[in-house]
Order: sequence, then structure tokens, then C-alpha cells
Amino acid sequence: MPIDPAFLTTGPDWNISLEAPGGAAVDVAPSQDFGGVLGKQIQNLADMQTDAAKASNELATGTATDPAETVMAVERARLSMQMASTLRTKGVEAMNDIFHTQV
Repeated sequence: MPIDPAFLTTGPDWNISLEAPGGAAVDVAPSQDFGGVLGKQIQNLADMQTDAAKASNELATGTATDPAETVMAVERARLSMQMASTLRTKGVEAMNDIFHTQV
């Protein structure tokens, strides 16, 4: 029996709304400029990498309390770096397409 793709994108997890889980309204902050958002996300990426390195070091020295948490931190950092790399590649490809467009 084939899998219905519509089934995968239904449910409360896929609803986008401006309400908090308790039903309270969420304040929407004014939009930031692209450079500010990009800088903040790069800082978040660097923080994840630092946390993963610290957790790995703690696991190696035997001071980690939960090895599973260390694995999760390293995996989060790896996936975040992979996503950042993919976004960079797509951005470069888009800019190349723009520069090669004939007018």
C-alpha cells in the first residue's frame, strides 16, 4: 500500500499560527534587517559548535553525566553546520544565476 504524502503534513504540529500553545497571543517583533538575522544565526551556530566541543571534552575526560546528551549536542551541531553549508551553497548558486542572467 503506498504512503499518502498528505498524511505526513497534517496535525497540530504543522499548523502555523500567532498563538502560544496556551492560546495566548504572541507579540510579533518588528522585522530585523537581513544582516542582523544572519549574524545572529551565525552566532547561534558558533555557540552550538562550542557546546558540542565542550560536551565531547567532558565525555572524553569522564566528567559527563549523560553520554546521550553529549551525542545529541554533537549531532545538533553537525546538522546545524550541514544546513548552514547547504544554505551557503544555495545562496552562491543563486547569486551566480543572477550574475549570468542576460539582460
